[in-house]
Amino acid sequence: MRNRWKRVRKLFADRSIWVRQILVTAIASGVAWKAGDLMIRDGGLVAAIICALSIRISLYKSVREGFGQIVGTTIGAGVALTCVSLFSFGFVSIAMTVLLCSILARALHLGDVASVNVPVTALIVIHPGLNESTAFSRLSSTLIGAGVAIIFSYFSHAKTPTARTIDQVTTLASKCAKLLGDMSEGVAMGFTQTQSGKWLARARLLAEDIPGLRAQAIEARSHAKWFQTSDKAKAQAQGLYIRGVAIEHTVVQVRTIARTLFDLSVTSGIEDKVRREIAQALSTVSFAVSSKADQIRNARSGNEAQSAIEDARLAGAALADSLMEISGKVEQEQIIRGISLVSNITIIADSLDESSPALHSVLTPGEPAMNQLLKISPIEQRARIGAQISRSTKPILTLRQRIRNYFRSR
Repeated sequence: MRNRWKRVRKLFADRSIWVRQILVTAIASGVAWKAGDLMIRDGGLVAAIICALSIRISLYKSVREGFGQIVGTTIGAGVALTCVSLFSFGFVSIAMTVLLCSILARALHLGDVASVNVPVTALIVIHPGLNESTAFSRLSSTLIGAGVAIIFSYFSHAKTPTARTIDQVTTLASKCAKLLGDMSEGVAMGFTQTQSGKWLARARLLAEDIPGLRAQAIEARSHAKWFQTSDKAKAQAQGLYIRGVAIEHTVVQVRTIARTLFDLSVTSGIEDKVRREIAQALSTVSFAVSSKADQIRNARSGNEAQSAIEDARLAGAALADSLMEISGKVEQEQIIRGISLVSNITIIADSLDESSPALHSVLTPGEPAMNQLLKISPIEQRARIGAQISRSTKPILTLRQRIRNYFRSR
């Protein structure tokens, strides 16, 4: 019985973050229902639905989701009210409501979140006997639900955005170090195409974590910028953002290394001397990435990590020297792919010590447009619409000017 209780407790302990989030969501939805019923007649259900849809694992994301719900409900309520007034409640009004809401969401360049919210909230609002007061009460219920979600989202995660960014950066770096270490051991023992294929598959999975890491780093930077934080915290958030980009570059190079090893296993293989040098270089790079992850995780001085990074550079240079020595004795393809590995190792080292100009001199894009609430900002949309109107009216204005000049000349 005691062992069974330990297993059950371990199930919840291993999923503490998930348990916390669902408990916060459940409590927030209940509070939204109660608040909606107290403030608006029969407004609790809509408030609870909007709260459950809006709450996310962080305050930053819940604010965006809540704003998306408000935008969606405002548009949806107006369209639903218009359709019901014109066609009465039924098949035509529901179909036209969903159609027009989808078209408006597309025309306004709303992101995926709000584009889904517009027709969904329109269907929540629409009901037999819909009138202006009903639409207004449901819009008010939406505001209540979104507000409750934003408040409770603060408690949905035990760690700050900066701490979550540190966790993601170090976790992804540790996975890279583990893969590099496995590739080093495999190359030293003589690897097969099947083994290198597994390395490449693992590297591709690591690359899929990049969008999540970037979004978390952006959240930490935005949180430090807009909320009451010290200058030290703001500097730390900016530094973590740069380190997130550095790990992103490292992941890309690790994937390229895995692809290069796979191509070598498919073609002619590798000479023993070159194979030993590659294994040694990959082992050294693995230790450098692991040391950098420990430095970030434990907030230690970077002396040990910097020493490991310099060792990685030296290992890459040694590999290049070995390749040059045997350049006339092996196939040209092996030399080319070997030099490619040297380049990957150098880029990883430059990324780890944050000395690469690519980290500081190149503007890194934010979240993909598909993940943003508004794919195009209202200011940019207004500028585009103004330019289109100007182009459309230009022929008319030109014709008027010509007519005016003609009569003036007479």
